Amino acid sequence: MKTDAIRGGVQTPQRHDSGHKHVAGAAAYADDLVEPQGLLHVCLGLSEHAHARLKKVDLDPVRRAEGVHLVLTAADIPGVNDISPTHLHDEPILAGGEVHYAGQPIFAVAAETREQARFAARLAAIDYEVLPAALSYAEARAAGRLVTEPMTLARGDARAALAQAPRRLAGQMNLGGQEHFYLESQIALAYPGEDDEVTVICSTQHPTEIQSMVAGALGVPANAVTTQVRRMGGAFGGKETQGNLFAAVAALVAKKSGRAAKLRPDRDDDMIITGKRHDFLIDYEVGFDDEGRILAVDMNYAARCGWSADLSGPVTDRTLFHADNCYYFPDVKLTSEPLRTNTCSHTAFRGFGGPQGMVGGERVIEEIAFALGKDPLEIRKLNLYGPGRDITPYHQQVEDNIAPEIIAKLEVDCDYQRRREEIRTFNRTSPVIKRGIALTPVKFGISFTLTAYNQAGALVHIYRDGSVHLNHGGTEMGQGLYTKVAQVVAEAFQIDIDKVKITATSTGKVPNTSATAASSGSDINGMAALNACNAIKARLVDFAAENWEVPKEQVEFLPGRVRVGNQEIDFPGFVNAAYMARVSLSSTGFYKTPKIHWDRAAGRGRPFYYFSYGAAASEVAVDTLTGEYRVIRADILHDVGESLNPALDIGQIEGGFVQGMGWLTMEELWWDDKGHLRTHAPSTYKIPACGDRPRIFNVDLVQDSPNREETIFRSKAVGEPPLMLAISVLQALSDAVASVADYRLCPRLDAPATPERVLMTVERLRKEAAALEGKLA
Repeated sequence: MKTDAIRGGVQTPQRHDSGHKHVAGAAAYADDLVEPQGLLHVCLGLSEHAHARLKKVDLDPVRRAEGVHLVLTAADIPGVNDISPTHLHDEPILAGGEVHYAGQPIFAVAAETREQARFAARLAAIDYEVLPAALSYAEARAAGRLVTEPMTLARGDARAALAQAPRRLAGQMNLGGQEHFYLESQIALAYPGEDDEVTVICSTQHPTEIQSMVAGALGVPANAVTTQVRRMGGAFGGKETQGNLFAAVAALVAKKSGRAAKLRPDRDDDMIITGKRHDFLIDYEVGFDDEGRILAVDMNYAARCGWSADLSGPVTDRTLFHADNCYYFPDVKLTSEPLRTNTCSHTAFRGFGGPQGMVGGERVIEEIAFALGKDPLEIRKLNLYGPGRDITPYHQQVEDNIAPEIIAKLEVDCDYQRRREEIRTFNRTSPVIKRGIALTPVKFGISFTLTAYNQAGALVHIYRDGSVHLNHGGTEMGQGLYTKVAQVVAEAFQIDIDKVKITATSTGKVPNTSATAASSGSDINGMAALNACNAIKARLVDFAAENWEVPKEQVEFLPGRVRVGNQEIDFPGFVNAAYMARVSLSSTGFYKTPKIHWDRAAGRGRPFYYFSYGAAASEVAVDTLTGEYRVIRADILHDVGESLNPALDIGQIEGGFVQGMGWLTMEELWWDDKGHLRTHAPSTYKIPACGDRPRIFNVDLVQDSPNREETIFRSKAVGEPPLMLAISVLQALSDAVASVADYRLCPRLDAPATPERVLMTVERLRKEAAALEGKLA
């Protein structure tokens, strides 16, 4: 039947392919799969100390426990005892002679039931020689330990420019980390196969890395290991490298026992074992003129990285890449300091260091504004990238800058100026409740800074009935990637999206996958799928031209049909005719991101294919007697180019904003002086709930702004950039707090800005204001 349009092509709002299953509880995750007969359940035995030598490890009580089938130690690993994602090979699967953080796995126990395994794991008798542990920034610096090489980005002479600047100030900011708190914990289910084969079903953003790590641990080639992922219940970067441990242990147990094995830690163990978003100590110095124009910046970002490198190198690199945000720094020096600490190894988290860099840059803007008695928005607009001021600290030209237009439109749309004046008036007469408002922009670079990761593959089959099988290297963690790539395939063949079958990511179908991270999932996997479709279409056009004796230009794919010369053939009929003529209806597709290059040693290059932009205006109300607050309103205008799916993109923006708000306001990680994580469960670690969202929440997409680069249907990434829109909430809280000192002092509000920290800042500002009054008197 002829139709004028397909259902579910690109640039149309479509529901998430598993949305109805999520609501009904029918979406199958790794732990929902029917357990095979003889399944062993695995639990990890963890270190009790942050740094210690293992003098004696007696596991006989564990082996004797009821239901225990197998106990695994480092000595039992047939291959390499390493799951480090870097060349440093500094992260053993199971600790040998020494432990480096409280919660480090020492052994694994496999039993008939999960409860038996968990009980047995606590029976180990371990004699420790406790060693000094570096937990704080000061202790790590005193120990002189880094997990990887630091990086410097520089342009001009920052020190000389600072010395000559008419105005100059310096400060320090503490910026906390964040637990991923995915709803589905880490999990791996391993099935032993013939010979050296094993299949691992797990919750990971990086199936190929799991494949590689499992193969290394087993001492077998990668072709013996197949990793499968249908969906994850959230990941946010926490399942890019942190799943390596669980997959490797499950596979080791499976191959050693000859039985399927599952490792699913409970929430407490998951939080204790796995890494978080890096926390930072930011030291900054800025020189500026009387108008507020920045002349020079010198910033150092020290991160507590944990006991091994993990991804701390590229994370702290990206922190520096985004310290400028939307602003031009004429003379600049940015340095990273990736400190080694005796805590879990911190890792990727949505934004991958970029949010931390951006918060530091926004603190500098705020400092200048208070020093000059001006609206921070005025200082922001004054320092935006623009003509003749468009080279970043890493020497990439900002060619696609639409930040000024976005800020100007949002400023008008949300009525920022009028509301700001109303808030100032309100605060003058309100002794307890203080309100604040802030409008902050976002510029976020899109691409992996490791150039090799900017590639993707896809596999597309058309069957004789016109249905399509789609597989690619991207993973689905709730963000809607599978739906978007299916829309690309539907658009390419001009068929309805329900004709496209989405299948689980598998290293056995698409090899050498890149991590689904860096907001690149739709960009690279969508392009790979489109290239596969185009390869098949080229064959079909050749077939039609030859079979019906028409020029190739007269073969056109229309909704649900193909026009060949003067006749139209429904898509299934056309495909079946091609099959009968022995035309291949299957193709792989491949894509590599163009134009990007990066020289880390020189601090120069083009690490990003393009930038995504956005802006948010947030309004808050603070109770100055308790420090409690509410986010009253948030207005967001965000750039996604030509949106592949506006419904999914708006959902990503809303979710990213709330997650970022949680990081900056309420989510607080706390280790005690022995290195034990005390915020390791929902009872002690607070994430945003539905009641914490802004009471008024307006989200709009920038219209008529296609990506200038040749991305998939001119769209832009949406996974990470929205998280940084929440910086406006932190800045609004700072604005509200500043009112208690009549806006004369920069609050220097650290994050997370919990009610306790807000209250302490209010009290400190009142004392400082009183001292200032005394001096003036």
